[in-house]
Amino acid sequence: MQQFRLYLLPAIVLALFTIILRPSAVLAHGGDIKVSGGARGPVSLTAAQVKALDLQTVEADLRPVASLLRVNGEVAALPNEQADVSLRISGSVEAVYANLGDRVRKGDRLALVQSRAVGNPPPTVAVHAPMDGVIDARNIIVGQSVEPNTTLFHLSNRTRMRVIGKVYEEDLGQVRTGQKVFVRLLAYPDKLLDGVVSFVGPTLDAETRTVDVWVMLDNRQGLLKPNLFAQADIVLAQNAAALTVPNAAILEASGEKFVFVREGDKYHRVDITEGAGDDQYTEVKSGLVPGDVVVTQGAREIYTLWLTGGKTEAEE
Repeated sequence: MQQFRLYLLPAIVLALFTIILRPSAVLAHGGDIKVSGGARGPVSLTAAQVKALDLQTVEADLRPVASLLRVNGEVAALPNEQADVSLRISGSVEAVYANLGDRVRKGDRLALVQSRAVGNPPPTVAVHAPMDGVIDARNIIVGQSVEPNTTLFHLSNRTRMRVIGKVYEEDLGQVRTGQKVFVRLLAYPDKLLDGVVSFVGPTLDAETRTVDVWVMLDNRQGLLKPNLFAQADIVLAQNAAALTVPNAAILEASGEKFVFVREGDKYHRVDITEGAGDDQYTEVKSGLVPGDVVVTQGAREIYTLWLTGGKTEAEE
């Protein structure tokens, strides 16, 4: 039985090798095909085979594209737009007029505290908001005793907010204040917010090897809340009219980047040089011209055919 297995193994390997090399297995619905012509030449497909592969193409075109550095971070209030509210006296809380989450204006009455000072009746002191903002902490209830070091409320003005991002040491030289930033929040994945780098921290964290970078954001819609997770794409370079193709069109093998360009029923491999890129498009610095039709879906199947013999033709 062992001897039979030894003879059978080469036959199995040969059969598998034949299947791998036959592109007709990929394009069976488009008619059986065979490889002919020079190795790694242009690949020819019939209309039926194109349909079977569900090939999709797009023209290389000029569009704005940016080189981005992605950093993760969290939303936070601005340091100068926060306030702890306290009193300089000891006493007990007589009334509370503001609740957690309330928006208040500077001067609004927040609470009433009866002083422990001697008097008949004892004097009372009103607590007022020192700034416009949102009550994001309320630490008192009616009847509670308070001291001068008691924080009664915490307020934050959220008209503008910041994302505190962590930039790694090796990327720090590319970041500077004033750079444009695109921000996405985990809470609102379909919204893209515009920001700007407003501060680059002076200290490197020895454990994480990162530096804090602040990205300033407008929050007039009120979407931003402290501690929301954010992804910030810092724009390092931008080209307003770059020749680009969708990222899905670009293949890589042996350290080379290339696309497949359609000319009639033939598909040619074209090596390219990449430039800047974002989540959707990549700049092509060499290899293509505007109007070249590149394969965006089915390119890997064409690459398999290209590897196994180049030009193909349908059997008659």
